[in-house]
Amino acid sequence: MKDVTQLTDGWSLRYDHDLLPARVPGCVHTDLLAAGIIPDPFLDLNEIEVAWVGRRAWSYVADVAHDSGHERTDLVFDGLDTAARITFDGREIGTTRNMHRSYRFDVTGVAGRLEVHFASAYEEAEAVRAVTGDRPNVYPEPFQYIRKMASSFGWDWGPTLVTAGIWRPVRLEHWSTARLAAVQPLVTVDEGTGSVEIRLQVERTDRGAGRSLLARATVAGEHAEVRFEGETAVLRLTVDEPRLWWPRGYGGQPLYDLDVTLSDEGGRLDAWHRRIGFRTIELDRAPDARGSGFTLVVNGERVFARGVNWIPDDVFPSRVSPARYRTRLSQAVEANVDLVRIWGGGIYEDDAFYDVCDELGLMVWQDFLFACAAYPEEQPLRGEVEAEARDNVVRLMPHPSLVLWNGNNENLWGFRDWDWEPGLAGDSWGEGYYLGLLPRLVAELDPTRPYTAGSPWSGSWDHHPNDPDHGTYHSWEVWNRQDYAEYRANVPRFVAEFGWQAPPAMATLRRALTDGVLAPDSAGMLHHQKAEEGNDKLNRGVARHFALPDGNFDRWHYLTQVVQARAVAAGIEHWRSHWPTCSGTVVWQLNDCWPVSSWAAIDGDGRPKPLHHELRRVYADRLLTLQPAEEGLVLALVNQSAAEWRTAVDLRRMEADGTPLGRSTQEVVVAARSVLRLSTAAGLVPEKHSAKEFLVADADGLRALYFPVPDKEFSYVRPDYDVILEPVAGDGGKVDVVVNAHTLVRDLLLQADRLGPDARADRGLTTLLPGERTRIRVDGCGSVTVDDVRAALFCADTK
Repeated sequence: MKDVTQLTDGWSLRYDHDLLPARVPGCVHTDLLAAGIIPDPFLDLNEIEVAWVGRRAWSYVADVAHDSGHERTDLVFDGLDTAARITFDGREIGTTRNMHRSYRFDVTGVAGRLEVHFASAYEEAEAVRAVTGDRPNVYPEPFQYIRKMASSFGWDWGPTLVTAGIWRPVRLEHWSTARLAAVQPLVTVDEGTGSVEIRLQVERTDRGAGRSLLARATVAGEHAEVRFEGETAVLRLTVDEPRLWWPRGYGGQPLYDLDVTLSDEGGRLDAWHRRIGFRTIELDRAPDARGSGFTLVVNGERVFARGVNWIPDDVFPSRVSPARYRTRLSQAVEANVDLVRIWGGGIYEDDAFYDVCDELGLMVWQDFLFACAAYPEEQPLRGEVEAEARDNVVRLMPHPSLVLWNGNNENLWGFRDWDWEPGLAGDSWGEGYYLGLLPRLVAELDPTRPYTAGSPWSGSWDHHPNDPDHGTYHSWEVWNRQDYAEYRANVPRFVAEFGWQAPPAMATLRRALTDGVLAPDSAGMLHHQKAEEGNDKLNRGVARHFALPDGNFDRWHYLTQVVQARAVAAGIEHWRSHWPTCSGTVVWQLNDCWPVSSWAAIDGDGRPKPLHHELRRVYADRLLTLQPAEEGLVLALVNQSAAEWRTAVDLRRMEADGTPLGRSTQEVVVAARSVLRLSTAAGLVPEKHSAKEFLVADADGLRALYFPVPDKEFSYVRPDYDVILEPVAGDGGKVDVVVNAHTLVRDLLLQADRLGPDARADRGLTTLLPGERTRIRVDGCGSVTVDDVRAALFCADTK
């Protein structure tokens, strides 16, 4: 049987004439940080001080001794970042130039000093650019000339921290006769019968050439075996009536152990194990009267995707542990998310990410790693792109959560709209990858899953790449130039990106910015705002609805959080109310990779923003919303659950002081997986442009609000409410904050982290009518007083 020796200990980082302790997996920045050589680049302006790290060469060294009776010993790197030359006992054994793939080198009989020399990623990129010629991109960094995490060169939410290092595990594998080089399980279901076709590739030693081998596979109590003498074999298993894997909210997530072994007459040589799930996945792009759709169909069930975009959870990805993946993805589930799109400027995540998605029922849309740039298709990049794609398709295909391969992020759109085409003058720019190489590889290696050429993409060059009536659509004009009400201007077929910014939580800002001064335009705040004109856009978004605070950072911070949550909710409520024309929304973005003002729902320290709580509301199975439309004010009831929804909707037209002006109750029935749109009776609709009245809709604990004018024009009564603290019995770490409203209190928010950096509240923005109360449970706040809580409470209707 194959033996494995993990090479995690005993590494050093060569720094000038010194050898510093190094952690593997890891990277140069984290090792220098641990040694006290550099300051924490996440704090203050330290990112600038450590820019030199990415512009020089580095070496990792370890003394490796091993003794094996096997015929062959391989040195296996699961990930090297990025351009490396490996020497072992003074001999060069190989070179690499791709962060996104694994490498294997025959080191039989070699021991001694193992050294991995990393060139500067900038030098490697410039060397490739000199061969391929210049190409446009959206940032002045050469990320498209090196197969490396593009966002390590900086993005409009990320720092420029260009890493190097052994970022994934490294080991020695000792084996004889033959090993399993690749295992590709193709899992399908047809009329209640599950099928698993397992394509094997083996590698043999010289003595193992031509020897008869036996491959066995087992799943769900079923067995198959095949004897063969070549380098490939196929096993097939069938499982009667397997339990189906479903996205969360549609059913369970049963997983089956799939085991494959390779043997000869002397016994077992190698083994492979993964968990698989039985389900079908289709992408319906059929034309219709509106254009052409983009609907995921799982096990025959058409799905409105409630999605979020995912970026690397740390700019130093080796720091993201399986536990951290589980925490972050569990936060996605708490927000009623059922799809996570892994964006093309990041990485193919660790298997632990996909394992958690398998278990939680989170569908995964996986981008191939191309983003916001024209990519050369010449060597040396083309060969790396193919090797990388083959490596990761085979690695990830066992995961039932993976439902879609996507060729790139915004590059087809960029070619058409961002003035790339004239400068390219006929040069390659990536189209051959997205419309040629990658779909061929997916069809060859993983034909059980759909592929789409890009996001956004209308399906062909017959339509604009970002045509809302065809395929996927990115909505960025609203954030960049308009009010969030403009999300209602169209009904795209599938919104794969849209979002609104806000700063991180206050406790995150206080940790990251240590100069003691917090202001929207302070040096630290501006450095932790990477978007072009980001603060100007934040301020414009606030000013359309509220009086922009002057010198009151706490108020500014709260209002930016409110506008972010309202903006994203406005888009989702509108688009969900038009199911099945619109079949999904994917919010930009779930997470952050450092403490920064961004579009994230969870900030760089893992703290949920109010947007996270708002996603929980607008992505719930059942949603109540009031939508301005050409035909008047529409009440929409969205029922994504599998059960019919019978409810009574209570509509109340009210004055600002809470005086009732009109009321009606309507019994409604909403079929499963459907939307019911109803016109609101004229007598209940507030007067157009009225600053003194609003409409409330309630049903089964859900609430929708409609105000005819922005908050700054509305005649709010000064908010009046009581606060009572009630310790939670049997749990000294929790307290209930009970708020009793005597007036209208709109978008009440308890910023729990102001009570303590570890404090969390169980709800976000809440609107109370006169006489109503809410109970906010806070965990981790320690001992607090009513005055402490009042200082952490904010509401929108405070002038």
